[in-house]
Amino acid sequence: MKSKKIEAVDLFCGIGGLTYGLRQAGVDVIAGLDNDKSCAYAFEKNNNSKFIDADVSKYDFNEMKSMFSKDSIKVIVGCAPCQTFSSNTFKIDREKKENDERWTLINYFTEAVRVIRPEVISMENVRGITKTKVFKDFVKDLEQLGYAIDYDVLYLPEYGVPQNRSRMVLVGSRIGDIKVPKRTHKKDEYITVGEVIRDLPHIGAGEISLTDQLHRSKNLSDLNIERIKQSKPKGTWRDWDPALLPECYRKPSGSTFTSVYGRMSWDDVAPTMTTQFFNYGSGRFGHPEQNRGLSIREGAMIQTFPRDYDFGDKMALSTIGRHIGNAVPPKLGEVIGLTIRSHLNA
Repeated sequence: MKSKKIEAVDLFCGIGGLTYGLRQAGVDVIAGLDNDKSCAYAFEKNNNSKFIDADVSKYDFNEMKSMFSKDSIKVIVGCAPCQTFSSNTFKIDREKKENDERWTLINYFTEAVRVIRPEVISMENVRGITKTKVFKDFVKDLEQLGYAIDYDVLYLPEYGVPQNRSRMVLVGSRIGDIKVPKRTHKKDEYITVGEVIRDLPHIGAGEISLTDQLHRSKNLSDLNIERIKQSKPKGTWRDWDPALLPECYRKPSGSTFTSVYGRMSWDDVAPTMTTQFFNYGSGRFGHPEQNRGLSIREGAMIQTFPRDYDFGDKMALSTIGRHIGNAVPPKLGEVIGLTIRSHLNA
């Protein structure tokens, strides 16, 4: 195994967060598959890998099997779209969610494994998926195909990702026991917001940096400018003058809702980067010091994309934000890749 080339394919690859991390760990990702054609530019531009624009439910995995080099160690990784399994949505109308067509997407991961028979597999997803029958059946199917499986919910600051975020990571091998990655950072070693974005050029709300077109922030209304001026790092809207409160927060029913309109702190991890991280009012996405929300580049760097990752300059800000928010943090991909290599070299 030590002398063979390791080649991987990334299912549901998006713009290549997982792929980039694997490549940093020395795993050659030969292709990624996704049905969102708008992800193709960033995936191919940054990863020197082929983007397969296809619907996974209609794709013939025999074509993918033929892409691997003869005698290479085959790896399949992926992160099926996870909104269906998230803790925020799963509790809402469970029956409706179980009928969502995305619910069965991980079964196509199983089909890829069945056809290609890789030596190693890995899947990343939201923590809530572990409580579902579809996931338990998924694990059982992989075990019946001959894979030793291990999975756990990982707290990402313990793996070098500067976000208050937890993700399920599954690894499997048909050549021996394999374990999920061991943590790389203790609590006093967590990477902070300040370490990641503090040295970026100062910009105002609605401005674009002269040195980086993606270091741009969304404009704010006069009212939101006044709100963020009165916002404190780690604080809430309770720090504001009462006249600035939205009507919903004046009611008893809204008094406990404090997860929006907040500033991040330089010396702490960031909140989870969602697809709306560039909207000040969509979460605790206020810049720690400047009176604006996060820029696109800042959100990407907190997701652990490198500072020069090319997302394209002809797409809408909302599209790039969605790409970044949906991505697997590259640093987590790197940790998974190192775990795979360690297993194969054991």
